[in-house]
Amino acid sequence: MAETTVAQVMAELAALEDPKARAVNERHGDDHGVNLGKLRALAKQLKTQQELSRALWATGDTAARLLSLLICRPKAFERAELDTMLREARAPKVHDWLVNHVVKKSPHAEELRVAWFADPDPVVASAGWALTTERVAKQPAGLDLPGLLDTIEAEMKGAPDRLQWAMNHCLAQIGIDHPEHRARALDIGERLEVLKDYPTPPGCTSPFAPTWITEIVRRQQAA
Repeated sequence: MAETTVAQVMAELAALEDPKARAVNERHGDDHGVNLGKLRALAKQLKTQQELSRALWATGDTAARLLSLLICRPKAFERAELDTMLREARAPKVHDWLVNHVVKKSPHAEELRVAWFADPDPVVASAGWALTTERVAKQPAGLDLPGLLDTIEAEMKGAPDRLQWAMNHCLAQIGIDHPEHRARALDIGERLEVLKDYPTPPGCTSPFAPTWITEIVRRQQAA
């Protein structure tokens, strides 16, 4: 599908519209009706097309934006462009894919992490926390882990949902990857009780940080 036009792709996406998929997606705050497996298959056909990616993003359509993130070249975006895109990405899945599939692979990731972490918009700040969690796991040198735990302890309980979720993930990651901070991470999780009653499907690990930390550490030790 080389040299594909935006109109052609939008027609493809319209053909993939599925009421059942829309119902599932809308329960998670995503306003589109395309099965994600079929979306990925379409992206595989299109391959990397940076200009088409930008044009699809510009449509504002959620399915088109998800597809754009799968066919883009992450390192081709400027810092300001990624910042604008994040502020436009209000659908949770678009926000998540932008951070995980694009920003994490960008040469601007660290600069954006620092800027977003301190942003007054909680959705933008949640992206800063997601990038910080990535560093906790893969590149912790230079991070103030006790300081992060201080912030989580003081602010996570009252944080808006998406920011709270991102802080909780960071708390769990610190507890999992840094044994010297594990007892404090477990204690914070136990006292704040964030996501303690979150419905967890059978076979999945609860996002409640103490349960999450304990289970992953158990698996690592058993491996």
